[in-house]
This record gives sequence, C-alpha cells and structure tokens, in this order.
Amino acid sequence: MEIVAFPHPALRHESKPVKRVDASLRQIVRTMFDLMYEHRGVGLAANQVALPLRLFVMNLAADPNDGEEHVLINPVLSRPKGSAEQEEGCLSFPELYAPVRRPEAISVQAYSLDGEAFEGDLDGLVSRVVQHETDHLDGVVFTDRLSESHQLAVRPTLDEFELTFQSRRQVGEIPDDVEIADRLTQWEREYC
Repeated sequence: MEIVAFPHPALRHESKPVKRVDASLRQIVRTMFDLMYEHRGVGLAANQVALPLRLFVMNLAADPNDGEEHVLINPVLSRPKGSAEQEEGCLSFPELYAPVRRPEAISVQAYSLDGEAFEGDLDGLVSRVVQHETDHLDGVVFTDRLSESHQLAVRPTLDEFELTFQSRRQVGEIPDDVEIADRLTQWEREYC
C-alpha cells in the first residue's frame, strides 16, 4: 500500500459507504496510520491509498506516540458555520501548500472502527482536517477549492505532478485507468 499522488484516478473516485468491518479492514486502517505518520500527515483518506472506501484516519499530532488516533467511517458533515482561510497541504500533493477557505465550524456524524455511531461539533484544526478528508471521500481535492488566482499560482506544480504520473505509468509503475477501475470495483463489492 502506498499514498497515491495527483492525478491518480482514485483521488477523483467518489467513495462508497462501508458496510462491513473485518480483520483485513482493521489491518488496512493500521497501515494507513503508519503511512500517515511516515509522511508526517495529520489525516489520510482511503482514496489516497487507492481504496474506494468511505473512511479516513486522523491524528492532529501527526505522531504515533502523541495525540489521539481517530477513524471516521461514513462521515456526514452538516451545519457549517463561519468562514476562514488557512494554508493546507495534502499527502497526495507533496510539498504543495495553498490557502483554502472553509467553514470554521461543522457538525459531523460518523462511525468508529468498532461500529459505534458518534456525532459532534468541531471547530479549528480538527474541523478543517475532517472537511479536507471528507472532500477526498467525495472525489474533491484541496486544489479544487482554491481561489482563481491561487489556482493559477499552483498550476505549474500540478503540471509537474501530471508529468511525473504519466512517466510512472509509461514504465509500468502505475496501472492503466481500466485496471484501476476494476480494482476499485472489487473493493466496493467486498466492503460496500
């Protein structure tokens, strides 16, 4: 398992709700945490490891020995309040940072890995991370939310990501779109 980089098709795939949690899925979640920590991230959505499952992992400390680990399965966001612009980055866009405007506060309903339903009101960094990761589950990446001027500013970097992706695909490191779509469908059959 690896973190896929833009413009990998899995990043644009709308995730399906998870209907089943088993030992294999628990191991996938553990591996997602390990990858997130390895890359010093605070959140990682299943799309970012080319899985079409509606879940993400999060630890605001970005450290396995600090903070709290959270797994959100089938999150639903509601009641956005306020608006704030803050710099964001993404593990699927290495070393790219740009200001994103999002609601300051939201409500979330989700399930834990143990199937327990929970809901809460979030603000600050946790609100931003939950919104960013939920966007991934909807096939939305943070650069989609940039102002027009910031989109123009990051375009050369996105072009570099696209060239790297095509080069990796040409040497067989990344499968073609049909093979990726087939793999996503297999995962959906198993867990959604």
